[in-house]
Amino acid sequence: MDLAFTPEEQAFREEVRAWVQSNLPKEISHKVHNALRLTRDDLQGWAKILGKKGWLGFGWPKEFGGPGWTAVQKHLFEEECALAGAPRIIPFGPVMVAPVIMAFGNAEQQKRFLPGIASGEVWWSQGYSEPGSGSDLASVKTRAERVGDKYIVNGQKTWTTLGQYGDWMFNLVRTSTEGKPQTGISFLLLDMKSKGVTVRPIKLLDGECEVNEVFFDNVEVPAENLIGEENKGWTYAKHLLSHERTNIADVNRSKRELERLKRIAKTEGVWDDQRFRDQIALLEVDIVALEMMVLRVLSAEKSGKNSLDIAGLLKIKGSEIQQRYAELMMLAAGPFAMPFIEEAMEAGWQGDATAGALGGFPGGVTANAPLASTYFNLRKTTIYGGSNEVQRNIVAQTVLG
Repeated sequence: MDLAFTPEEQAFREEVRAWVQSNLPKEISHKVHNALRLTRDDLQGWAKILGKKGWLGFGWPKEFGGPGWTAVQKHLFEEECALAGAPRIIPFGPVMVAPVIMAFGNAEQQKRFLPGIASGEVWWSQGYSEPGSGSDLASVKTRAERVGDKYIVNGQKTWTTLGQYGDWMFNLVRTSTEGKPQTGISFLLLDMKSKGVTVRPIKLLDGECEVNEVFFDNVEVPAENLIGEENKGWTYAKHLLSHERTNIADVNRSKRELERLKRIAKTEGVWDDQRFRDQIALLEVDIVALEMMVLRVLSAEKSGKNSLDIAGLLKIKGSEIQQRYAELMMLAAGPFAMPFIEEAMEAGWQGDATAGALGGFPGGVTANAPLASTYFNLRKTTIYGGSNEVQRNIVAQTVLG
């Protein structure tokens, strides 16, 4: 198998690299390379820049306004953006709900919703998980009752990533209690500015409010916002999950963070420690292997094959890699990584890098200040998107038989 990129693909990479370098704001790339806090304006600003170029929907076919790139071109685009220090594209609109609208929405829904996603103007949130319904997603209880030309929605979603910024939410709602749990679920698009929607941020270990609880109290949703058929939402949800778990693998961010790990190791004087470099080498091998798996999934999607099973493997390995590089960064910095300084996540922070929870460590450098925050944040990766324990069971059943 020839894994080398063709001259045409290399030329495409150079085109993307040059454009990103010219259009990515330096203040944003500085934040990304140094693991500093990104604001909504940072994230949506970059999305709008990509949208203006027509690249926010980088995985979209031409018929829906996308560039129609091949699987390899999509991969190269993501890689160049990550290595340049671009924020990760918030996936809920362009990567998750857009393919569902394209595949199962009607022409009116496609015309109504896709342009706002492609431009980056509309921020979408994901309404899947609930208290007691995470990996067991089929047990969702949020209820949508049809009353005339509307659905009345009541219930709760949780762990809604960046839901405090959301304009719209795609929701799994229960429209029937008959038969198997999967058969009574519908896929509904909901305006988060609707009366009766309450968003409550949840503060995490790293001090950030990245996730939220969302409550629905008699929220009225027009029936025209139902995607596909009522009670067929589980089929659409599975279609979306294959895109989510490929995205969760986030191999290109891991490649960028691997270089950051090497910089930290050299700065902290552990680069010459052969045993520590062995650990970096093992991590790098795993990242290369993960990249090969991602390319296999993207190729399968291009040929119309079902990639959901392999996507579960991507989720497992990708999340473990993210935790591993965060751990190695902490080990490289040693005690200088231990103080948790929440203020250090702000760009331009001029505080004392040695001041922390344990009284400070003389000799600490500013670059080490965000390490604890990153480490704490990435503890989540083996839980969200379907916990890795559940994913292993699914892989065992569907792949190994």
